[in-house]
Formats: sequence, C-alpha cells, structure tokens
Amino acid sequence: MTTKLYPIGDVARRTGLSVSAIRFYADEGVVPPTGHTDGGYRLYDVEAVARLELVRTLRDLGASVEDVRRHLADETSLHDLASTHLGIVERQLRHLRARRAVLRTVVSEGSDARRVALMHELVSMSDEDRERLLDEFWDEVTDGLRVHPAFVEHLHRMRPVLPREPETDQLQAWIELAGLVRDADFRAAVREFLHTSFASPEAFAATSPERMAAVEAHRLVEVEAREAERAGVEPGSARGREIAGRLLASLAALTGRAAEPELVTTAPDPVVDAHAREAIAKFSGLLERFAVLTETISGRPLPDPADTGVSDEWLAAAL
Repeated sequence: MTTKLYPIGDVARRTGLSVSAIRFYADEGVVPPTGHTDGGYRLYDVEAVARLELVRTLRDLGASVEDVRRHLADETSLHDLASTHLGIVERQLRHLRARRAVLRTVVSEGSDARRVALMHELVSMSDEDRERLLDEFWDEVTDGLRVHPAFVEHLHRMRPVLPREPETDQLQAWIELAGLVRDADFRAAVREFLHTSFASPEAFAATSPERMAAVEAHRLVEVEAREAERAGVEPGSARGREIAGRLLASLAALTGRAAEPELVTTAPDPVVDAHAREAIAKFSGLLERFAVLTETISGRPLPDPADTGVSDEWLAAAL
C-alpha cells in the first residue's frame, strides 16, 4: 500500500504554518520531509503533518525551537503524537476557560486591577490549595464549638468538588465562593451563627453520630412520603398508611413525644433545638449562598424552591 504524500503547499494549509516555516523546521532537522518529487520539491506523509501540527501548537504556546526539538525527539508514532498534542490542547483549553471566567466576572462586576489579580490567583489554585482554604475556613468557624466531633467532620465535608474540566459558570462560582470564605466578616458571621445555634447543653448529644443518623433516616422517610404523594399513591391505601405510620414513628422517636397523628403538624423541627431556631431566624440565608455556590461548582442540580415536601393534607388522610 502506497503512503500518500502531500506537497508543501498542502501541508501549509493543513497545519497553518507558512511554507517558509515548514522549510525552516526541515532544515533544522525538527521535521524533515518524507520524500521529494523528481523536481526536488519536498513531500510529507500524514505522520510528518501531525508533527508539524504539534509544532504549530507548541510555538503558539511560546516554546523555543530547542523546546520543540526536545519534545518531538521521543515521539515515534502517530498515536504518541496525537496523545501529546491532545494533552497540550486540553491544558490550553483549561487555561482559556479560567481566563474566560475571570474576564466575564470582570465585565459583570467592573473589578479593579487588584481584584482581577486575586481572581486569577483563585482560578489557578490546585486541588490541594482549594482543600486547604476550605479546611481553614471550617477550622476557624468551628473552633471551640461544643458539639460532637463527628458533627464538625460533617461540616468539613460541606465543600464543592470542582470538576477536572469545569465550565465557565463553575469557575465563576468558585471565584465567588473562595472570596466568600476568605472574607473576615463572613467567617465571623458563620462562627456566631454556629456557636449561637449550638449553645444549649443538649447540643453535644443532638449532634452525635447516632442522633444525626436518626435525623437522616427521618429525612429519607419524608422524601419517600413526598414521592409517594407526587406519584399519586392514595393516602388511604395500604402503602400510604404504611409510609405515614413510619414517618410518625420516626418523628415521635426524635421528639420524645407520643406517636399521635397531630404530632406531624405540631412537632418542632427534630434537627434543631430552641436556641438553633432562634439563631436560624436571626441569620436566615447566611449559608444559603454558600450552599448554592457549592452545588453550582460541583455540577449538582440546585434544590427546587417549590419542593416543600409532603403535604399536611396527605399525611392527615393517611394517618
């Protein structure tokens, strides 16, 4: 099978390099021609074209001729060339996405030069730097908090995971979140919120792994009841009564009250005590933006504001 060879003019059009540049790299021994015509014109096969495309990318990134020569020295196959080229292009795309996020934020905020420099720093952080920043934030706001250590660990897990190939909106959300957790006023407000919420003597027991597991189990039953109602399950059916019965029993166990039907509408929130409810009312929405940004960065669906859980009417009929 004869290998197709391309004249230098075709190669120039394929690679975006000028004819004189292709001749230069041939004369330098970086990418020699594959062959020549009877008239002495240079010809290139597909592998040589791939090498020249990689040369173009490296040169666009500012690599010197020696850098290019060294980079191509170990590439022996078309697959190796394509893999190397792909890796370089993907790194370049990540860099461009980061720049686009910063520029879009600058355009929307009208930021000054100092703020722009900070944003560049934030989007360029390594995974380790991002983890360290969030650990420092949670360490500061929970220092001295009189809760079970497992609850502090739970708070530490409240963090976003920036994907390897983030979209612009995810990078913009990270810029905002990083700025938020570095803000001294925000840290002080979150610290006051937590220390006020868990100021009661019962806070340690209320945040134990056993208690948190019971709260999570109750939440899952609530989700099941909500989904049953939306799926059209009749509250008076055997399934409706069974779900509502488990929800009532779970709520009774959490609140320490009798498992009577009116409990589902009169019981206080089993997750927080009176101190916490007062604190939440005072600092309503403090961590809401943190949560929204975390969901955006991680690429998870945001909570539906219309999702209010199972209705009192469905529960009353089922009980």
